[in-house]
Amino acid sequence: MSEETSTPSGSTHSDVKIVFTPSGRQGRVPHGTSVLAAARQLGVDIDSVCGGRAMCGRCQVNVGTGEFAKHGISSGDDSLDAVTAVETRYADKRGLADGRRLSCQAKLCADVVIDVPPESQVHNQLVRKEADGRQIEMDPIVRLCFVEVREPDMHEPSGDLRRLVEAVETQWPERVRGPVSCDLHVIRSLQPILRAGKWQVTVALRNGTDIIAVWPGLKEQIVGVAIDVGSTTMSAHLCDMVTGDVLASTGAMNPQIRFGEDLMSRVSYGIMNPGGADEMTAAVINGLQTLIDGAAEQAGLQRDDVVEIVLVGNPVMHHLLLGIDPVELGGAPFALAVDSAIDLPASDLGIAANPGARVYVLPCIAGHVGADAAAVVLAEAPQKSDEMMLIVDVGTNAEIVVGNQQRLLAASSPTGPAFEGAQISSGQRAAPGAIERIRIDKDTLEPRFRVIGVEQWSDQDGFDAAIAGTGITGICGSGIIEVLGEMYLAGVITADGVIDGGKAAHSSRIESDGRTFRYRISDNVTVTQNDVRAIQLAKAALYAGFRLLMDKIDIRSVDRVVLAGAFGTHIDPKYAMVLGMIPDCLLDHVKAAGNAAGTGARMALLNQQARRDIETIVRNIEKIETAVEASFQDHFVKAMAIPHKSDPYTRLAAAVALPERILTDEDAPALAGGRRRGGRRRPAD
Repeated sequence: MSEETSTPSGSTHSDVKIVFTPSGRQGRVPHGTSVLAAARQLGVDIDSVCGGRAMCGRCQVNVGTGEFAKHGISSGDDSLDAVTAVETRYADKRGLADGRRLSCQAKLCADVVIDVPPESQVHNQLVRKEADGRQIEMDPIVRLCFVEVREPDMHEPSGDLRRLVEAVETQWPERVRGPVSCDLHVIRSLQPILRAGKWQVTVALRNGTDIIAVWPGLKEQIVGVAIDVGSTTMSAHLCDMVTGDVLASTGAMNPQIRFGEDLMSRVSYGIMNPGGADEMTAAVINGLQTLIDGAAEQAGLQRDDVVEIVLVGNPVMHHLLLGIDPVELGGAPFALAVDSAIDLPASDLGIAANPGARVYVLPCIAGHVGADAAAVVLAEAPQKSDEMMLIVDVGTNAEIVVGNQQRLLAASSPTGPAFEGAQISSGQRAAPGAIERIRIDKDTLEPRFRVIGVEQWSDQDGFDAAIAGTGITGICGSGIIEVLGEMYLAGVITADGVIDGGKAAHSSRIESDGRTFRYRISDNVTVTQNDVRAIQLAKAALYAGFRLLMDKIDIRSVDRVVLAGAFGTHIDPKYAMVLGMIPDCLLDHVKAAGNAAGTGARMALLNQQARRDIETIVRNIEKIETAVEASFQDHFVKAMAIPHKSDPYTRLAAAVALPERILTDEDAPALAGGRRRGGRRRPAD
């Protein structure tokens, strides 16, 4: 709906009517007003770094041409004054599309319709593939403001800083939110910068009140970094704070991994080794610095260009990167030192960036549900959904959120590193040569598989030549889920997770392994009984966690399942459900959200309101501690079976030919009134 506004001076016969699209804002302003000034008066956000000096070119607009009956306007090029020499010079040097005008130069002569293109909108909708198509509204906490500062005058003595603040407040009133202050490091370098810029400088204004950096002349680009600090891997996205573009992305293993593969082993390291927590803090900060420097170099920028950093991570990572000993997270009641959002200078963490750079750390949800889970909630927005959602970020410690717009619950579950290939005899991290896909023939039990880095399957021509360089090195985390899922579907393992030695006579792939059996995929890669048990323990902990939350809400099923994290990106939802890692659901209602925590971190980097939103949402999430819930163990024991001891998984059975299995006497409540035939499930067709 359009909204008409009058200027403070009211309407006169010399006023002209201006209508902005797509916002629909309109009003009357004095004849001769620039389009940019009219936009500011009417509350229309048109981008401008240079403050209307025709230097940045970000304020370009299009003039509507024709009769606009809805607004009672006949609009055209003659509604504005002639193209100025300044615009012509800009077009010659930097280019200006046909029909475009610089709104800071174009003045109103008659009623007009002005279209503000997306690239000129301050709050333009930025859609990026890296964010899985999500829309990120640009409203960064740090904005660039080009200003002209009054030169010093002996007859009117005042400090350079006072005149700089005066320039910001008078030339950028729409960006100032309160008294403007300045950091000491800026004051120390202010005088040479002002004189180098001949009293024209660009200010980085944070939160509408803090000058955190000043550069001579016009500066058009500053950047921020959104970082997801995982216990195994870390990823960083370097973003343009003006346009929102992702300029570079980097990733690396978390250097803390040498202190322990899972979170509790790192907590134990800190307890058992004096100064251990400090060692781990130094390691992760060095890792963050490497990511930041690598991203800046990749984008052709310097550390000094980085003015804002957003960090997310699980509670142990959160505490260690802040230099807080996570010892209290090692046992009940799992108390966090701080659970609210934190905003602090980057230098306080020992991170080298622009001297005025700040770090924003998202809030934690609970003792073992961290800022990374909060970032996932921000990205996936279950609090806005009518449908009941389950969000699972699978890692060494699974973080689980269940709910919808009515109610949200969160918990964590100690799944351990098995899902990432650790504790698996042939397990390894995802790398060339690792098995990532497999199919097992139900009649012969012969496998065919695909490895990372090779397009062909193992039974296709060219496979042997393609793997000559790397060989078949092991099974990655997502691969082990598929391997076990196929082994179950082919009857190699039973519902209770036992490798069926009785099939050894039928297939040489099943081999004796002491008192148990193993399944051989290739000459050097096997799946042992202990491997199966490790995955059973991990998936049972995961199931028990989300089932506990479902019980709290009193629901038997969910409408949608979101798999977050790098693991969720590569896993096939069918096999996750076959093993009972996720609840029964329509398979096409299960989606991989990729690095949703990184997406949420980027949203917080580029939009101030996103920070306020997640701080409010987290306060309203109900926190459930699985360690003190008596029913957790009961759910855990039942979930050791594949897919589950008593949950019938009827939707899965309708989509996948599951082996015949015997259901227990506890099935009646799980079936919720469904018919049972002799205690057996009929095989799917």
